[in-house]
Amino acid sequence: MPKYNRIRELREDNDKIQQEIADYLKITRPQYQLYESGKRSLPIDLLKELCKYYNVSADYILELTDNTQIN
Repeated sequence: MPKYNRIRELREDNDKIQQEIADYLKITRPQYQLYESGKRSLPIDLLKELCKYYNVSADYILELTDNTQIN
């Protein structure tokens, strides 16, 4: 399973706690924690919501690019 380092980095860079992001995604904090730690794959619908929230591309979150710009 992939570890989603970028969602942790984005959260921390924006001074958010896991509960705030979980609330935004309408999931529990333990569920979010499983995604952030890579113990559960991130569903596409939640990936899309995180992209909107942080205004970054899915490629950035998935570490396919270091460019945060949305093309």
